[in-house]
Amino acid sequence: MTRTIKTQVCIIGAGPSGLLLSQLLANAGIDTVVLDRKDRAYIEGRIRAGVLEQGTVTALEEAGVAERLHREGIPHDGFELAFDGARHRIDLAGLTGKSVMVYGQTEVTKDLFDKRFAQGQQFFFNVEDVTPHALKSGAPQVSFTHEGEDITVSCDYVAGCDGYHGVSRQAIPKDVLKTFERVYPFGWLGIMVDQPPVNHELIYANHQRGFALASMRSETRSRYYIQCDLSDSVEEWSDDRFWEEFATRLGPDAAANLQTGASFEKSIAPLRSFVAEPMRYGNLFLAGDAAHIVPPTGAKGLNLAVADVRLLARGLIEHYAGNDAHLDAYSQTVLARVWKVERFSWQLSTLMHQFPENSPFEARMQKAEFEYLASSEAASRSIAENYVGLPLE
Repeated sequence: MTRTIKTQVCIIGAGPSGLLLSQLLANAGIDTVVLDRKDRAYIEGRIRAGVLEQGTVTALEEAGVAERLHREGIPHDGFELAFDGARHRIDLAGLTGKSVMVYGQTEVTKDLFDKRFAQGQQFFFNVEDVTPHALKSGAPQVSFTHEGEDITVSCDYVAGCDGYHGVSRQAIPKDVLKTFERVYPFGWLGIMVDQPPVNHELIYANHQRGFALASMRSETRSRYYIQCDLSDSVEEWSDDRFWEEFATRLGPDAAANLQTGASFEKSIAPLRSFVAEPMRYGNLFLAGDAAHIVPPTGAKGLNLAVADVRLLARGLIEHYAGNDAHLDAYSQTVLARVWKVERFSWQLSTLMHQFPENSPFEARMQKAEFEYLASSEAASRSIAENYVGLPLE
């Protein structure tokens, strides 16, 4: 026998985008049910991004979950680009009047979970066989199995916040859905270490041996990456090998401040650019990684998802107040911004990585682009405007 639950919005996916959407809607008195194929501990433990745009900070403030962020987050007014040892600082504050905040996605997720549980949000974790139904009707449903029980959620709308491998995008018919993809011929090997960051701001480095990124999660915890082959395995990279390669790519000046140690997390992530169109099908809305993926070079993944959620929340809130204008325009509005962010992430990735297919001509083009950035305030301002976050629309 199937149990039926009624709600206004069924949210598939309890990552930060699904949690934020449920919180913004709850603040407006809109009821939601949130389900995920994993449990809370797994979701909170995923190591992800750590650079938040001002718009993301604003969204978390609107959600009422920014107290710890402001207490523990690290404001950054700039970052550095390095090219074969030469360094150029992008002065975010000076060029745009804005800054970014370093605060781990894991912490954002914990803050949102704490708030949603405190307010009695209805969650279903470890669900199986999630299937959206009747999406073109005025009464869509989502069926799933939870702890051996068959459950159907009857709702007004379904929000697909379940990531690249989720079921939401797959529910859009193939003759409706269009996808666009660029798979990069390398990955990022990332480690986490409890040592102070090598620099007080992020450093993105292009070295002839490959890309490197010096990032952080706090004043005592660092997150470092190097470009690696897709065929590499974590087991091939001892900590000692990583530190030697990372220091070489970072350059002697920056590496002079590097404090090494035993890593407590090490993983390899592939890079891709991906966009699915449209982001609405009937009464199903896609948000975040369910609809688009960006390479992590520009620190845009979480920020892009949050922008989606802010626009979707606005549309839903206005719908229940009697105005459908923004909800009807959701897909078109969001995709216009998504493609601009994809362009920036692709541009920065192309500039800062060594591509195996590049000829000496492409290598010289990378160098010329860096030298132009270093000599042109207008070019640096363009990078800065994209990095701190484009307007919502």
